Amino acid sequence: RMSRHAQQLRDHDRNPCVAETDASRKCMDDNNYNKDMCTAYFLKYKSCRKFWHDIMMQRRRSGVKPEMPSAEERKKILESMG
Repeated sequence: RMSRHAQQLRDHDRNPCVAETDASRKCMDDNNYNKDMCTAYFLKYKSCRKFWHDIMMQRRRSGVKPEMPSAEERKKILESMG
């Protein structure tokens, strides 16, 4: 059974970067934990976190709740950006 924190990390409505997390972890598993082989995955994860963190901060400043858009809402935001 997963801890509450682990469940939150797997929750697509709370964590916008589940796919990037999984891809990084898989790369590490596939490459015997050689970080140099997974740099591209780490960068994708890092930019995902930064992008959604910036949106969350904008929403917080504007008083928008919830601060993190739902998975469905995030999909629309990304589609609107092309």
